[in-house]
Amino acid sequence: MTTTPRPARTSPYQSYVYAYPHKTAYRRLPDRPALRDLWSAEPKDALSLYLHIPFCEVRCGFCNLFTRIGAPDGLTGAYLDALERQATAVRDALGESDEVRFATAAFGGGTPTFLTATELERLCDIAEHRMGADLRAVPLSVEASPATATADRLTVLAQRGTTRLSLGVQSFVDSEARAAVRPQRRADVEAALARVREAGVPVLNIDLIYGIDGQTEATWRHSLDAALAWQPEELYLYPLYVRPLTGLGRRRTGPDPAWDEQRLRLYRAGRDHLLAHGYTQQSMRMFRRADAPPQGADDHACQTDGMIGLGCGARSYTAGLHYSFDYAVDMHEIRAIVDDYVSRPSADFARAEYGRRMDGDEARRRHLLQSLLQAEGLRVDDYRARFGGTPADDFGPALEGLADRGWLTDTDPATLMLTDEGLAHSDAVGPELFSPAVRAAMAAYERK
Repeated sequence: MTTTPRPARTSPYQSYVYAYPHKTAYRRLPDRPALRDLWSAEPKDALSLYLHIPFCEVRCGFCNLFTRIGAPDGLTGAYLDALERQATAVRDALGESDEVRFATAAFGGGTPTFLTATELERLCDIAEHRMGADLRAVPLSVEASPATATADRLTVLAQRGTTRLSLGVQSFVDSEARAAVRPQRRADVEAALARVREAGVPVLNIDLIYGIDGQTEATWRHSLDAALAWQPEELYLYPLYVRPLTGLGRRRTGPDPAWDEQRLRLYRAGRDHLLAHGYTQQSMRMFRRADAPPQGADDHACQTDGMIGLGCGARSYTAGLHYSFDYAVDMHEIRAIVDDYVSRPSADFARAEYGRRMDGDEARRRHLLQSLLQAEGLRVDDYRARFGGTPADDFGPALEGLADRGWLTDTDPATLMLTDEGLAHSDAVGPELFSPAVRAAMAAYERK
């Protein structure tokens, strides 16, 4: 169960680390297991529901998400038809209604607000009437862009129970937005923020990016202050990554230590600025206003609970298998996957197609990684209660390697926690805990 320490990577910025394993480690499942069998023995009283909308009005230069630009006439309606077929099949596979309850819900993408107001009503209906999620009783998070955060769409979302709306702004400086291949004007961003506040969604999150070409500490502070003027309940600060097959990825090649140092400087400046303005740091990226209403469900934990993902691009988690549809970044491949999805009959949605099996070692890694990358860290007793040992028993050499770099604290033996510097290097910490098999599968995907 131990791992061998690996040398520090040349860059603290590899790729965003959220879930484990990444979808590039998924492979086609030759047995295509039935969802009814996968979920039969799973606890289903505190599930998370995610609906993926793979459409955007533009594709930002840094984006490698599963999304396509625009939609020919009729495609969004056909996609919702398929989503409804999938929801019906999945809900049937979950079994008796009194055993199933959703504790959280989210609409992501892509850009869910690419859909019209009427289509958003239908999306909510699918979540509620087909899946049985009570959107007005659980936290519901929705992603939006300034261009699509129109009053009619926001009214629908607010009325249907949205508790958090995340607006992808990235920069309040027009020249920086253009440099990130994100065509927008600050005036339009400000108007969209005003509409979100008028809609009355309890939690506004603003996404900002640092590391854009031409960005300085002064312009970064300008964007931070422009965002703070709206008193958002949450702010996410993302480092800019340039990844293969993205617009910016075709322009930049090779590592750039000076760029890494610039991103670290901007991260620290942004972190300190938000802390000074009454925000608390939840992770490397996430900052919450101290008086913001809570968004998590008391009985849901991302490290342990199941997730139901609907739509191509969405993941689902059981204890023994993480599964999804095929994954791509290339636009031609994405369009083919979306077209395939909308043509599928109901029976196709009753089985898992792509995924990765989760054994005990991978489950331990996932729990450790997803807990450690939170600012509050991992409670050793929680880990012991679930797995019978301690993180040091299972991953001692890897943790010692992180401690040697000054990335782990030793102040509280009951909690495994990153230092401030460790938190700044979260996206380098995460890959250090990936299993050799997952690293090999991800590398094989990237070489395709």
